[in-house]
Amino acid sequence: MGLTRAAALELASYRVRVNAIAPASPIRAPRYGMSEEELQAAGRQVPLGRMGTPEDVADLAVFLACEESRHITGQTIHVNGGQYLY
Repeated sequence: MGLTRAAALELASYRVRVNAIAPASPIRAPRYGMSEEELQAAGRQVPLGRMGTPEDVADLAVFLACEESRHITGQTIHVNGGQYLY
């Protein structure tokens, strides 16, 4: 997070935006050794009630790359379904 903020500060005068995406567990991706039941149980522990998907992370990356996010820089955005609210 510190590197993201420092880089954003250094590059702002060049109109370069620097942000970090911090996907947290559980993101539903191929996992060795976890049954479907275990994956669903992990999803129930998330405030939004489901595991994240790779698409959830990709959608944020696309947003940060588009013009609509032109005034966002130096941020670390957590993709975790509210997991850090506890």
